[in-house]
Amino acid sequence: MNGGPSGFNNAPVTKLFVIASAVFTLFFGVRGTSSKLGFSYQDILRRPPVWKLIASVFAFSSTPELMFGLYLLYYFRVFERQIGSNKYSVFILFSLMVSMLFESLTLSLLKDPSATLTSGPYSLIFASFVPFYFDIPVSTRLRAFRIQFSDKSFTYLAGLQLLLSSWKRSVLPGICGILAGSLYRFNLFGIRKAKLPEFVNSFFSRFSLPANGNPHRATTTNVDREPTYTVGHAERTYSTPVATSMEPPESSIEMLVSMGFDRDSARQALVQARNDVNTATNILIEAQSH
Repeated sequence: MNGGPSGFNNAPVTKLFVIASAVFTLFFGVRGTSSKLGFSYQDILRRPPVWKLIASVFAFSSTPELMFGLYLLYYFRVFERQIGSNKYSVFILFSLMVSMLFESLTLSLLKDPSATLTSGPYSLIFASFVPFYFDIPVSTRLRAFRIQFSDKSFTYLAGLQLLLSSWKRSVLPGICGILAGSLYRFNLFGIRKAKLPEFVNSFFSRFSLPANGNPHRATTTNVDREPTYTVGHAERTYSTPVATSMEPPESSIEMLVSMGFDRDSARQALVQARNDVNTATNILIEAQSH
């Protein structure tokens, strides 16, 4: 399970975030100032420079953190593909702001002048573990030394390694990120329906790599009602154009399988969704929740 087809197809926001994290980490690592980027109690007492706030969001403090962090950011691009780049951008901004609020409150309560948190996109990464836990199903299981593993286990282990990488300095940002992700899932203030202006979408689309083998849009016709699709025991109505049924492209099936869905269910959902991957994903998630 790798989060979808290789590369950043249909995930331009993730692409920019990964590039920014790598560049900032290397830049401040070469200068030997990575350890000074983390948010601290002193930053609450005085206004930190804007460049430090931006750098603390993107730059990891060490190479091991960079390796595990980029792997997780790359994997979690699956969520941008599920909800779209616009809503995923809202998810990023919400996670960063809410996590920073929790971090500030915690540091204010501790009142430890030496308290400094590690830098890097911990809030986004650990906020993403919330939908990863709830929305990505287990597709395979295995047992070794009487311990049961699943195809999601390695991702959890990578997150645990990142969470404990700097001990107290990294645990707090990770926990704050999980809290931010939980609030997003609970739809605080209707945040899950929020969208950024359309020009932001156009900006990010310029950085999207061309997708190979993407399903072609079917020719639309006028319809009098919205079709109802059923997978398993779940039933829901979706607004999709009616078109002649065609065999789903293998790339679309593989994308849904990589998200953790059963191959037969993925194919059935694509057929019912007229090969629209986003609609098929919604059908499968809805079926899974029942």
